[in-house]
Amino acid sequence: MPRLRKQLPAQTGVGELRFGGFSGSVDYEIAGDPASLRLGPLRLRGAFTTTPQTAADAFRAGEAELTLDGGPRFRLTLLGHSTDSGVVYFELRV
Repeated sequence: MPRLRKQLPAQTGVGELRFGGFSGSVDYEIAGDPASLRLGPLRLRGAFTTTPQTAADAFRAGEAELTLDGGPRFRLTLLGHSTDSGVVYFELRV
């Protein structure tokens, strides 16, 4: 019998992305509640959407900072991006 995983609620919004000389607005979606994160190894995954060029530049940078529309700021490790796509996948940590 397959093991069912609990689906985390998605948090969506518009946030401020910053990395290596860039600062701009992006749409994001995070699986789980960012307010529940504490210092330590636990991370949440998500994705943000922007222009294809900005997405490629962000992915090349490898790390970024995202300020959510509610005000909290989180560090991102950028995990994946497809060429000519405006979507970048990330892990969010405190």
